[in-house]
Formats: sequence, structure tokens, C-alpha cells
Amino acid sequence: MKDVSQADPVARDAAGVIDVVLEGGPVGLPADLRSRRVPRAEKKIKILYYGGYEHFERGAAVTTVEPVVFRWTGRTRIAE
Repeated sequence: MKDVSQADPVARDAAGVIDVVLEGGPVGLPADLRSRRVPRAEKKIKILYYGGYEHFERGAAVTTVEPVVFRWTGRTRIAE
């Protein structure tokens, strides 16, 4: 399987992958976790962070501008 994250922008778009930025959430969430590539249809992102998951959701407005912003909606803890 080809890694589309390293492909040129035309190939990435054809594969349905977009650049996103995660906004809000814990202040200590590293910058490298806040920038990623996800499938175009993705509406929610869940990040493992310090014994729990940080949840981010795409805004209601659909835009062609990249990166797309996903905003923090809450945190859940991992059940033990």
C-alpha cells in the first residue's frame, strides 16, 4: 500500500486525505500530535494522551481550505 502522506498534493487529494489541525484541549498536548492527515470523510479524531483519550470534532462548516480545524470536545479516561 502506498503512503499517501508523502505524495504530491494532487495524489493526496485523489486518495481522499486532508491535512488537519487540532485546536483546544490540554495545553501540554505536543505540537506533533496537533497536525495530521486523515481521510476526508473523518468527522471525529481520538488521541491517546496521559491515560485517556482527547476527543476532537470537525466543525459543521465544510470547507475546501486546508488545514481543516478539528476542535476539542472532551476527554475520556481509559477503563482499568
